[in-house]
Amino acid sequence: MEFGPDDQIDYEHPVTPYRQLGDILRARIERGDWSPNRPIPSEARLVQEYGLARTTVRRTIKLLVDEGVLFVVPQRGTYVAEPGAEGESPGKA
Repeated sequence: MEFGPDDQIDYEHPVTPYRQLGDILRARIERGDWSPNRPIPSEARLVQEYGLARTTVRRTIKLLVDEGVLFVVPQRGTYVAEPGAEGESPGKA
């Protein structure tokens, strides 16, 4: 992880903004800003907070969902996955 929980997006950095945001959100989860099975801020809030395009935020969320860090509940939002739940769907044992 190259970016910490309090970092901002560096547009001149060689790492793409969506990957920077992914590192930042992952670090915030690890720090305990958001607990498992609790929502992260909305796409609109992340767009506003980090000054990114909505498509960039969506790409970051998809990346973290694919990695098992987050999961999406339609009509409800994006939530933090349980640690060690990579590849599992929420609610399945």
